Amino acid sequence: MNPMVDGWMGDDWFHNGAFREQNLPYIYEQEATRDNQVKWWVSYFDDYDVYMHAVSAGELGREHGLEQVGFWRKIREHPSYDSFWQEQAMDIILAAQPLKVPTMLVHSLWDQEDIYGAIAVYKAIKPKDTNNDKVFLVMGPWHHGQEIEEGSSLGALKFNADTALYFRKEILAPFLAQYLKDGAPKADCAPVTAFETGTNQWRRLPAWPAGCPSGCSIHSTPLYLSAGLKLSFAAPKPNDAPFDEYVSDPAKPVPYRARPNQPVGYSGRFTWSQWLVDDQREASGRPDVLALVSDELREPVKISGQPIANIFASTSGSDSDWVVKLIDVYPDEVAGQQEMGGYQLMVSADIFRGRYRESLETPKALAPDKPLLYKFNLPTANHVFLPGHRIMVQIQSSWFPLYDRNPQTFVLSIFWAKPGDYKKATQRIHHAPGQASFIELPMVARP
Repeated sequence: MNPMVDGWMGDDWFHNGAFREQNLPYIYEQEATRDNQVKWWVSYFDDYDVYMHAVSAGELGREHGLEQVGFWRKIREHPSYDSFWQEQAMDIILAAQPLKVPTMLVHSLWDQEDIYGAIAVYKAIKPKDTNNDKVFLVMGPWHHGQEIEEGSSLGALKFNADTALYFRKEILAPFLAQYLKDGAPKADCAPVTAFETGTNQWRRLPAWPAGCPSGCSIHSTPLYLSAGLKLSFAAPKPNDAPFDEYVSDPAKPVPYRARPNQPVGYSGRFTWSQWLVDDQREASGRPDVLALVSDELREPVKISGQPIANIFASTSGSDSDWVVKLIDVYPDEVAGQQEMGGYQLMVSADIFRGRYRESLETPKALAPDKPLLYKFNLPTANHVFLPGHRIMVQIQSSWFPLYDRNPQTFVLSIFWAKPGDYKKATQRIHHAPGQASFIELPMVARP
């Protein structure tokens, strides 16, 4: 369930090279003492202020004495995807082992901690399942671990039933009984049981991605970023404006959720588990966030699989982060749920640290003002954009303080960037013929 598989590629510690700075308290409290009794402390109510005051993640760690903690030293010493990370990537390890044990992988579609792991393991071991009877995948509309809690809602989203209870009673319990209890009947488990968000229905599928039980095909379909802050399935035209731009200022990074940013926590005022389904309207109104939107949909658009960002971008600096968010924009009026009117729901989103464009192991400065292609996978989705909705893509260059700020000046280690290294940069997202930016959608076509 929700396994942490590769801490650099897309689980707890980094995402595509960007450090998940808000995990510093967790590292501290897990390792500072054997009994986990020593607690992190702050001098500000808002985590945004905590991390801004320290400037860099390395400095904040130093202020808290984290040099005494072995794992923190390892993270600082290995900011790139070197052998330290590669040799502990569990999907690679499992891919090299024989498949002998029936395995059920449980993935949360809005896993705010380990959204990479379960799907990575499925890709690694499913090819060994030659009879299609040993590897099972379940995907639910949950946060990290919600499948063992109450699952009728997540943040503002309502699912019309307790999806987690359904999973435990109808899928997990029969599966465990079949293999662990004498005389238990064979479980009626589909190879893939996937909750379809948007329509709020469970789907029994033969594999992943499949889209529907039979007869469907999945086509990689480009959704183009176009002039006038528009999204279109039609490629950009030669006479259209060739790019959109914004200024990214590390002195005012884009918050990853509405302030005040609260610490990672699961009870009381701490709603860390819900941030992936936060309304994105606050970000869409900022001048340092590009928000491109489609026309109102006349037909449903279903995606099953991993969207892929293909972004032609240039920066006036020598390093940059690129955050890409695929969003479902609700109609202004939603029957029976007034608070969802105009809601901007993230369906899939991730970050990529520009210095790793050519090599994940060896960072390299970016050539200023040169359009370069950044191609990276976004997390798996199984979603239907309904008629009357619109599709939005947001692009920005900070997601703070979830991820440490990129100084936008190339330095050897961002962990130790100095105040003078952080500089404004003009970011251009290109959408001209030959430099077309698009999101590759795994669209489901029905027979």
